Amino acid sequence: MNKIMEMLKKDIQYIKGVGPKRLSLLKRLKISNIEDMLYHFPRDYENRSISKKIIEVQPGDQTTIYGIVVGTCQSIYVRKGLNINRYLLKDATGSITITFFNQPYMKNKFKPNDHLMLYGKVKKSFQGLEMINPIYEIMEANKVTMQEGIVPVYPTTEGLTQRQIIDIQKNIIEVVEEIVDYLPEDIVKKNKLCSLQFALKYIHFPTSLQQIKVAKYRLVFEELLLLQLALIKIKKKTIKQQKSIPLRNNEGIDVFLKRLPFALTMAQKAVLKEILEDLGKEVPMNRLVQGDVGSGKTIVAIIALYKAVINGCQGALMAPTEILAEQHYHSLKQLLEPLGIRIGLLIGSLTKAKKQQLSQEIQEGKIDIIIGTHALIQQTVNFYRLALVITDEQHRFGVRQRAILAEKGDNPHILVMTATPIPRTLALILYGDLDISIIDELPPGRKEIKTRSLTSEEKERVYHIAKKELRLGRQAYVVCPLVEESEAIEAKAATEIKEELAATYFSDYEVGLLHGKMHPKEKETVMKLFLENKIHILVSTTVIEVGVNVPNATMMIIENAERFGLAQLHQLRGRVGRGDFQSYCLLIHNNKSKIAKERMKIMEETTDGFIISEKDLEIRGPGEFFGIRQHGLPDLRIANLFKHMKVLKKVQSQVEELLKEDPYLTLEKHPLLKEKLEEKFKGFEGT
Repeated sequence: MNKIMEMLKKDIQYIKGVGPKRLSLLKRLKISNIEDMLYHFPRDYENRSISKKIIEVQPGDQTTIYGIVVGTCQSIYVRKGLNINRYLLKDATGSITITFFNQPYMKNKFKPNDHLMLYGKVKKSFQGLEMINPIYEIMEANKVTMQEGIVPVYPTTEGLTQRQIIDIQKNIIEVVEEIVDYLPEDIVKKNKLCSLQFALKYIHFPTSLQQIKVAKYRLVFEELLLLQLALIKIKKKTIKQQKSIPLRNNEGIDVFLKRLPFALTMAQKAVLKEILEDLGKEVPMNRLVQGDVGSGKTIVAIIALYKAVINGCQGALMAPTEILAEQHYHSLKQLLEPLGIRIGLLIGSLTKAKKQQLSQEIQEGKIDIIIGTHALIQQTVNFYRLALVITDEQHRFGVRQRAILAEKGDNPHILVMTATPIPRTLALILYGDLDISIIDELPPGRKEIKTRSLTSEEKERVYHIAKKELRLGRQAYVVCPLVEESEAIEAKAATEIKEELAATYFSDYEVGLLHGKMHPKEKETVMKLFLENKIHILVSTTVIEVGVNVPNATMMIIENAERFGLAQLHQLRGRVGRGDFQSYCLLIHNNKSKIAKERMKIMEETTDGFIISEKDLEIRGPGEFFGIRQHGLPDLRIANLFKHMKVLKKVQSQVEELLKEDPYLTLEKHPLLKEKLEEKFKGFEGT
């Protein structure tokens, strides 16, 4: 086994067809050794086994054709960034135009009378039949060199062609004959799985569609099996850990509940009961509370923190942003300081001296509840008697960050909160190490937010509607378009929109600005002014997505709404509708595609976050919907948590059965599985 592992870990640059230059391109795809290459799976396949004569092809066909180049290249320079190279190809039955857009190197690529094999989609244009940017190969002496049949299509990067990836895969594929299957024979047979050797060979070089299906099923199954095993091992390890501090004193909780200006919903009461029971045990609580925007998770968390304090312990709440941390701080001060409970706020923007003072007070037990951002997990912060750790908006943190905070106490109880409703089966994967509670009921009297989507041509109408609300003394948010991975560009766009609105539509009102590049103190000032209604319209980037509670804000306007995921649109919409007034969400969009229209329609038709999350997952897939990497989980290479939900259910049942028989994978048939699990999840929390 060690010899095989050694072979699989061999540096890919020493494989024929790679070398140092290509290695740097492969590393962009996270490929550095033979195993990485074998597990770099095709994203699709092209069936080139069917070829047609030119007279037989129809517009819309995806097919292979053979022909001879007639004449020389027709090269056209249209403008900067657009050039066209055209060739005429003929066979014994007819001719077709081959067009290459924005590929200047294709000029004079082919010579008259070259024999070509081409694969691509045929369309009808003013040229007649045309194939645009096809995959091509020049045939030497009538010999076909391009791969025929079913051809894999791989995820790639600029500078690395499909053909080069295929050639590298061909040069290493024989390795699979040496690989030992680490799944026990009984699991393979019971679940009708093919061998690992078969799966790895035919996922890359299938000769039939059935082989792809069989190979993919095996690889999806094993990937989900390893993931589930790793997550359950974390949970079991957590349970096996030294005992937590049992928080058994409930004295004063009923009085506290009676003092609240509102009654808890039935859903809140049910979740609170689960949490209070968990806190009373010596086994550390590990619970996820998920609930829609406005369902009242925060008050449940506050009661849990209160219980920690009345039991002579400390509680900590970690939030993803300073704005949200400050909001929690003010909420807790208002409710708990009158009871003599000392609250502290530890955030990055504090002065060094203030941080040192706070850290000392935390360590000496002079602060009962500490609210903070990532500053809480710094090495300099030590607790006196930490018994409860709460993380809010868990999707903004990784499991490791949660673990670091937990390590600061003596196996503290852990509560995780998220306002991103997640389909339960997916939640079991993402939070496999946690018990799950759901608050699926909104407090009574909350008015449903009226949502409408409008095109950018109707923008004036949007602002006219907003003005009506402003005249009533209400406030509005304007959220700027999402710009992927560029906070600086987002900040610039927000600034421009703010200046435009202040100078035109809303010149009679105070327009504020909030974006991620601002200093935390500036953000705090802006939010304070907005809360006090001294700013009437707040132009913001998505930093507003979490952590703002302004009951007087009744209008949410989202620019270029088509750029946002449904779950994110729903989160943004949840910033309004927090007071007694009717609230509105207006989605301005440019995209007229069918998917964009469908997404806008979903937002108009429902405000149920769980329905929206299901749709978002279906449309965009889990990778985008919920950044799995942020959880500290390894990337899924072939499994898709939405498409493979049925497989996932089988896997969960199999894992349960497996661990019931052999909880620590010590039986004679499980050492390879255990070794694979440890190798794959090395460094992953708890394994």
